[in-house]
Amino acid sequence: MDIETTAKCILAGDRRALARAITLVESARADHRQMAQALLARLAQAGRQALRVGLSGTPGVGKSTFIEAFGLMLTHRGLRVAVLAVDPSSARSGGSILGDKTRMERLSRDPNAYIRPSPSQTQLGGVARRTREAVTLCEAAGFDVVLIETVGVGQSETLVAEVSDLFLLLLAPAGGDELQGVKRGIMEMADLILVNKADGELKPKAMRTCADYSGALRLLRKRAQDPEGFPKAMTVSAIEVSGLDAAWTEMQALADWRRENGHWDRRRAEQAQGWFVAEVRHALLARLESPEARALIARLGEEVARGAIEPGAAAAAVLAKLESD
Repeated sequence: MDIETTAKCILAGDRRALARAITLVESARADHRQMAQALLARLAQAGRQALRVGLSGTPGVGKSTFIEAFGLMLTHRGLRVAVLAVDPSSARSGGSILGDKTRMERLSRDPNAYIRPSPSQTQLGGVARRTREAVTLCEAAGFDVVLIETVGVGQSETLVAEVSDLFLLLLAPAGGDELQGVKRGIMEMADLILVNKADGELKPKAMRTCADYSGALRLLRKRAQDPEGFPKAMTVSAIEVSGLDAAWTEMQALADWRRENGHWDRRRAEQAQGWFVAEVRHALLARLESPEARALIARLGEEVARGAIEPGAAAAAVLAKLESD
């Protein structure tokens, strides 16, 4: 891959070049990693930014249906939308279905939309390890909004908030009460809580759930990066396409306020620092996968099992070996 040619194609909005570039940054090969870093450095010169919207929720809450309806609403307004959908990988085989394009059939045919499913592999937190770099590539390609769909997470998995400007949490009707709403973790990371499926027989339950969470949010400590009234809970229906306009208006208002008050740039700087530390940590852990390290760990593990050496002392020996190398 020629870096300069690929960069020019991506900046021109070439979808095939974008797809190849995302494949490149997701590769674990050492030579591919070097090329990916060179490409990202070249694209960073353009200084393009999109609104990064992370979206999470439990499996079955209707994330894909919501994203399709929401994405179509945005493209009909003339915006270009990229969807990075993270699909769970099997703990046994390592494979993923990657069926998000099938779920979002109408959006996948929209010329102003781009959908890219990626496997989560061994990454925890609801996103893939290279999601942040894929977001950067989509921004360089000129997309106005990048939607990041997680695998469907629990209360403690909040990594998607570290790669997005706005974090939406989708809930199902009758998904909990006020006590559930004040639990720490994913609830206190959300900027907007959207109670989906507010239609038909479920609409009254959705309204009650929204009221419960609205009350719970008032009990949480106010965050410096939020204007008055945020975070807030709202009802939406992806099937009836109701509430999406209001949700988009709130997202724009929150993003504009954060830009005007300096929180936007500060938050992005903090995210970049966080991912730098994460890269260092991952590189150090990768050294444990070398043949020499594996052999040493296996040998010391047998000694630990026999009681010949304490676990702490064995771990110190491994770390000393890594430092000497």
